[in-house]
Amino acid sequence: MFIQTELTPNPAVLKFLPGRAVLPGGTADFVHVSEAMTSPLAQRLFRIAGVAGVFLGHDFVSVTKDGQTDWSMLKPMVLVALMEHLGTEQPVMIGQSAQALDNRIKDDDDPLVVQIKQLIEERVRPAVAQDGGDIVFDRFD
Repeated sequence: MFIQTELTPNPAVLKFLPGRAVLPGGTADFVHVSEAMTSPLAQRLFRIAGVAGVFLGHDFVSVTKDGQTDWSMLKPMVLVALMEHLGTEQPVMIGQSAQALDNRIKDDDDPLVVQIKQLIEERVRPAVAQDGGDIVFDRFD
């Protein structure tokens, strides 16, 4: 498995692109190891010294490092953990599913809501993805 990396505007975040789906149906954001109980992949990454956060997207994993760790030390360990986990088809999430991205335009949406959803999809979401994240909204009304 070949995993590409991509810099983000935030020097503490590195985006890892495994070339396959990670979470096809949503996203999951873990800012502390205690939140990662539903993700064996996030748990594995948090076991690496220096990992301060994990964000799982459709086809990427973003890792946030702490202030004391250098990417030259951390990046190879994250790559190995990702290859071991994703290469053996272990589950990324268990029990609880990822947050659904329910931003589809619906027939009964107000015209203003339609415009907002289109702006988010076309302008905001691509900008946030460049930083290794995504936009999740529970309700849009």
